[in-house]
Amino acid sequence: MEDRYSRVRRVFGEDFEKLQKAKVLLLGVGGVGSPCLDALYRTGVSDITIVDFDTYDVTNQNRQLGSEAVGEVKVLHMASLYKGITPIVAKVTPEWVESFDFEPYDIVIDAIDDMEAKIAVAHKAHTKLLSSAGGAKKIDPTKIHYAPIWDTYGDMLAKGFRDGLKKTGFQGSFLTVFSDEKPICKEMGSLMCVTASFGLTLASLAIRKITGKM
Repeated sequence: MEDRYSRVRRVFGEDFEKLQKAKVLLLGVGGVGSPCLDALYRTGVSDITIVDFDTYDVTNQNRQLGSEAVGEVKVLHMASLYKGITPIVAKVTPEWVESFDFEPYDIVIDAIDDMEAKIAVAHKAHTKLLSSAGGAKKIDPTKIHYAPIWDTYGDMLAKGFRDGLKKTGFQGSFLTVFSDEKPICKEMGSLMCVTASFGLTLASLAIRKITGKM
């Protein structure tokens, strides 16, 4: 009998149950995080916790799913669209990371921009971490790659990430999605075809890790 996951089951077979049982923590539901959430949810990951503190404004509407709800808290609105997910209204800071329990989650996805927070997350949860580097100011999604953080290149946010990790004595590693495309503009600009592709790549990596296909 056909249902919403019939075509996903044809891809994964018995491994689909691993997706249904997985616990995923998604930090940030903006231009990268919201398409990541959508892809995970539609693929059968039902136990997802999302963390963000921000509200929507009109400038989010070029790239963020749910952003027509101007003025609403992002995670609360997304929870109304994706039934069953758990929203946490909080700003991801080093202090928040230190106090938060990452242990219950199988996968932690970093889709935030704040560098100090990204470094704190890496220190605390690198064994289950997938992270996003810089999707802003770019136009070509075919320039997107993923690699261990130490092997990233051509991405200024990834470089800052590597430098910050070195300064704080980080010794581990984790997969990072990045782009080696040179920035198109100096001011803060973004296109959904790139930021969403970052998010979809993160979702794909998470799905493959959960199902043992990488």
